[in-house]
Amino acid sequence: MTLLAITDHLAIPLEEIELSAMRSQGAGGQHVNKTESAIHLRFDVGASSLPEAVKERLLKRRDHRVGDDGVVVIKAQQFRSQERNREAALERLRELVLDATKVPLVRKATKPSRSAKKRRLDDKGHRGRVKALRTDRSSD
Repeated sequence: MTLLAITDHLAIPLEEIELSAMRSQGAGGQHVNKTESAIHLRFDVGASSLPEAVKERLLKRRDHRVGDDGVVVIKAQQFRSQERNREAALERLRELVLDATKVPLVRKATKPSRSAKKRRLDDKGHRGRVKALRTDRSSD
């Protein structure tokens, strides 16, 4: 069984990844209409062997590659070689899953210190006095 390594402790079996070849879009030479060099990758997150926490973060992502049905779809067609496009598609999937393995930091609510409040009010008073001086001069 071959694996797509994500981290030192996490890998996806290639049997869970569906790869299919198709014709590339866009301009090309005479050969472009005969070869299927683009790769279409499909990965069902729900049916995968990924840890539940990683699956959950991957499905919550607002990424156009992750569909509503929980299937990641990646199309690679930037290279002329089918093998290089296959590697590029697998690398993009690896980066997507790797990003989902990172646990986001929880924001802790803090209050401004007493000195910060005093400094803000002092600056506010100073600003008000400067503006009051401007209005006095304009009436002359």
